[in-house]
Order: sequence, then structure tokens, then C-alpha cells
Amino acid sequence: MPSKFDESDFVDRDLEAAHETAAPSPEPEPLPEDSPPPPSAEELTERVSETQHKLAELKQMQEELERERTEIEEARRRRSELSTGREEMVQNLTRGIGLLEEAELSSGRTAEQLSRTVADLRTSLDKINLINEEEWTDENWSVELTKALTTIENSRMEWNGARLKWPLLDGEIEIAPSVAAITQPVQAADRPGLDQLSFGQLSKLGLAFTWPLVLVGIAIVVLLLLSRS
Repeated sequence: MPSKFDESDFVDRDLEAAHETAAPSPEPEPLPEDSPPPPSAEELTERVSETQHKLAELKQMQEELERERTEIEEARRRRSELSTGREEMVQNLTRGIGLLEEAELSSGRTAEQLSRTVADLRTSLDKINLINEEEWTDENWSVELTKALTTIENSRMEWNGARLKWPLLDGEIEIAPSVAAITQPVQAADRPGLDQLSFGQLSKLGLAFTWPLVLVGIAIVVLLLLSRS
């Protein structure tokens, strides 16, 4: 008599156990909901434009800083020139006035040209002594500095003119018994002509008479640049 059919006889228990223990396949992770989309072509173009605008602003700022640095360096140079020039001219004028006054007293008479030279040198010295940097303000210091440098250069011209008339100022003639020769200005007939001067002497004369004009021209250009800025 056949045995009763048992379905369990046809079931592979090992295969079922393997299926049960096998790990389930991982599901794909969903993208975060707040993840931004990639930039569009229009957005990239806008970013490029913003970057170029920032670069232009930085370049303009750099140019302004360079211009400001140049102005500061020029102002420092001019202040140093004022300090050096004032000290030089005060020393020269004071010494020159003393020498000419001593020569005038030693001569026992008043030489008209000598007295006029002393008066001119004293006027130049007084103008230099009137320069007072402590009274300058932030608004007018540049203009006042230009005026002061012009005063220094005018005094230098006055000093160079006196040196040409009175060799005593260059130490070529000492105060000695021959006072008359000292107090007499150099006459035109005694002066060497331009064709008799050396190239170095001609260069000194040209520099003495043209340098103040060059300085005034530079001062005018600086004032124009400052007024535009």
C-alpha cells in the first residue's frame, strides 16, 4: 500500500535556509531634498560679470592708492627741500650780511650799492624767518609750502646776485687794509665776458638763473593736479 504523499519530502531545507539568510539588495539612497541644482548658463554668466566688476573696483582702488602714495612722497620731498633750503639760506644770508656790514664799517663810508645789497639780503632773510609751518592747516599746507619754496628760491637768486657783485661773499677777498677794493663792486669792465668763461662757469650761471623758473613751473603743475583730484 503506497504511503501517503508528504510535500515535505520534496522541499530542500538547505536552499530555503540560504534564501532566508541572504542579505536583501540595498535600495538606492534618495537625493537630499535641499541639494541645489547645478548653476545654469545664465547664472554662470552673471557670476563672471560680478567677478569682473570686483576686479575693476580693485584695480581702481590700487590706482588711487598709487596716486596717493606718489603725492605723499612728493610732499615729503618738498618738505625736506624746504627744511634744507631754509637752513642753507639763513646761514648764507646771515653770514653775508655780517661780512658786508663789517666791510662797510671798515671802509669808514657808506657805499650806496653795498648798503642796497645788505638791505636786499636782510629783506630776504626776514621773509624766510616769517615762514611758520605751525600755522599751516590741512587745507592750505600745500599752497603754503609752494609759497615757502618760492621764497627760498627768490632768496637764493638774491644771494647769487650778491655773490656776483661782491667777491667778498665767496671768500675771494679777505677783510684787510685794502677795504676800498672790498667795498667796490665788480665793474663791468673788470668782469670777464661770456666768451671768456669756462663751460662749468656758464653752467653755474645758467642754473642759477633758470632753476627758480623750473621750480615755479613744477609748483604750478602740482597745484593743478591737486585741484583736479
